[in-house]
Amino acid sequence: MLMVISPAKTLDFETPPVTQDFTQPEFLKESRKLILELKKLSPAEVSDLMKISDKLGTLNFLRFNEWKTPFTLNNAKQALLAFKGDVYSGIEAETFSNQDLKFAQKHLRMLSGLYGVLKPLDLMQAYRLEMGTKFENKQGKDLYEFWGTKITEQINKDLKASKSKYLINLASNEYFKSLQAEDINAEIITPVFKDFKNGKYKIISFYAKKARGLMSAYIIKNRLKDPDDIKKFNIDNYKFSKSESSGNNWVFQRKQI
Repeated sequence: MLMVISPAKTLDFETPPVTQDFTQPEFLKESRKLILELKKLSPAEVSDLMKISDKLGTLNFLRFNEWKTPFTLNNAKQALLAFKGDVYSGIEAETFSNQDLKFAQKHLRMLSGLYGVLKPLDLMQAYRLEMGTKFENKQGKDLYEFWGTKITEQINKDLKASKSKYLINLASNEYFKSLQAEDINAEIITPVFKDFKNGKYKIISFYAKKARGLMSAYIIKNRLKDPDDIKKFNIDNYKFSKSESSGNNWVFQRKQI
C-alpha cells in the first residue's frame, strides 16, 4: 500500500531531527521555478495571495527569498519531521524507530504545493504555499495547472516501486485534487473519520485530521500491506463501520472523545 497525506502550515525547524538520514525531493527544479516567480511578490502581495496577516505575509516573503539549494541538514530538514499540525500530531514521527522511518519512506507520500510530492526523509526548507492557492504562473492560472500530471506520474512510479496495488487516500480534498484519480494505477481507498456530536456522526475537521495521522502511523508501525487490515484500526476509540461505509469510502466512527 502507498499512502498520501497533506502537508501542514505549522513547521518545526528548531528541534533537531531524530535521524541524520535524508533524501532529496524529486521536483526541486519545479520548486525552483515556483520560487523564482514567488520572489517577485512583495510582502503585501504574499498576504493578499494567501489571505493571511501582514505578519505572516512578511514571514513567507522572507522564506521565499531565503530559499536556496543545495539542501543540506544545515539549511533544511526532513519533511516528515519538519511538518507539525493536526495530522502530524497524530503521526508523532519523532517517536519512530529507524525501521518505522524506513517503512514510511517506501509507503508514505506528502503532497505539497511547492514540492509536488515529498518522501518522509526528503529535505525541505520552510514555506507556505497551499495547493489551492490561485497563484498565476507560467504554466497556468493556479498550482493545479502548474503541476499538471507530474504528481500523478510520480505517485504511479512510487506505486510500482513499492509493488503497491492500493493507494490509501489520507489527504484533504484540496490536495488529493492534484492527482488525476482516474489515471492512478491502483485501487484508491479513502478512510473517512466521523465523530458523534449533537445526536449524529459528522466529520469534525480537527479530529479528522488527527485521525488521518493516527491511521498513517498505525499502518507504518504495524507494517500493513493488506488494506483489509486497516479495518482493524481502533486508535482513540475509532471503529470501522461496515454499515456506513460505501465502496472504497471506509467510514470510521467514534462516539466518545
